[in-house]
Amino acid sequence: MRTVKPKKFLGQHFLTDLDIAKRIADTVDAFSDLPVLEVGPGMGVMTQFLKQKPRPLKVVELDSESVSYLRKTWPELEDDIIEDDFLKMHLDRTFDGHPFVLTGNYPYNISSQIFFKMLENKNLIPCCTGMIQKEVADRIVAQPHSKAYGILSVLIQAWYAPEYLFTVEPHVFNPPPKVRSAVIRLTRNATTTLGCDEALFRRVVKTTFNQRRKTLRNNIRPLLVELKPNADHATLLADSLFNLRPEQLSVADFIDLTRRLSIHLNQ
Repeated sequence: MRTVKPKKFLGQHFLTDLDIAKRIADTVDAFSDLPVLEVGPGMGVMTQFLKQKPRPLKVVELDSESVSYLRKTWPELEDDIIEDDFLKMHLDRTFDGHPFVLTGNYPYNISSQIFFKMLENKNLIPCCTGMIQKEVADRIVAQPHSKAYGILSVLIQAWYAPEYLFTVEPHVFNPPPKVRSAVIRLTRNATTTLGCDEALFRRVVKTTFNQRRKTLRNNIRPLLVELKPNADHATLLADSLFNLRPEQLSVADFIDLTRRLSIHLNQ
């Protein structure tokens, strides 16, 4: 059967090593009672192992050539192949509103967006596994006081416990990417609410890390002026906390900072 040609504009790098494909597929077994949604199955190298598991499986693929290949190769999956853009899907409709495990060999060019989509649907996705660029995986699992610690680290770790499972070398892909890959698993933690303004929390995290070399004082001041112009912010910003840089704050510290800013803004 004719194979699918990888498309650069879709960020496609097809995994060719069946042992690694099975290892990735098996990462979903931590939640064996839930259905699985696979993103970007391509020619189904992971799908063939996922469909052997006794649980509902759906795959979402944007590439029409890959969809055609999947339908011809596994006609039994016909009703479970979704030809769509994952980033535009209404995930509450995927399994009739029931929770599911998200997995895939994620396209490198949208992997961060996939995780932001996961966060928007965190109550539907208790577990997310899959393969991404190693650099992104390092950022997700990074701890404070490291160069890799940043926006993804804080926003994901606020809601999920991340695990770096194993590294994958470029030669097992077609075409080989110019970077190493990594397989991770994110498991929903016990947090149900951050206890702060969550929209402001996200904005504070993104604002401070966008200029990570600056102190919190220099990062936060423009945001305060925007949200509450003509107010006196000097007393708040005089606190020694604002001498720190964002990579020095834990998730809990960012939550406390957001609370303090909310109190100040509502005075």
